Amino acid sequence: MTRHESNAAVTSGYYFNPTTTSVTLVSRDGACLPDGKGAWLAVPALLALALTPVLGALFLMYLPVVGFIMCADAAGRNLAAAFSGGAGELAVAVASGWVPGEAHLSGKASRRSDEKLDVDPLDLRLAALEVEIERRRRAC
Repeated sequence: MTRHESNAAVTSGYYFNPTTTSVTLVSRDGACLPDGKGAWLAVPALLALALTPVLGALFLMYLPVVGFIMCADAAGRNLAAAFSGGAGELAVAVASGWVPGEAHLSGKASRRSDEKLDVDPLDLRLAALEVEIERRRRAC
């Protein structure tokens, strides 16, 4: 069996591409093979005749398997997403409000006057994003 690249000018006959599992007929000499991945193999007519139903049967058996694999993949992704994001949110909801430096025995939070309040980094990023959006709106 002779190997040919895609889009190559070949003699008439049947050609099989194992990468795409397709069989094609080139009806006249000098015509080009179809464009695509993989190399084409020149096969005799009887082998092409026997190969075509086998490839069709493989497709029919493979198609339901692909459906089950895709469903299992989607269910697994949804299940993983359900368990991955909630752990951080749950930890925040369940965590105590203890902060080092606070006097819990007196019932009041004690902060030094020179100590700055904590700023959430997410708030800083959102503020920067708002400024950037406003700047781009004015640029247009």
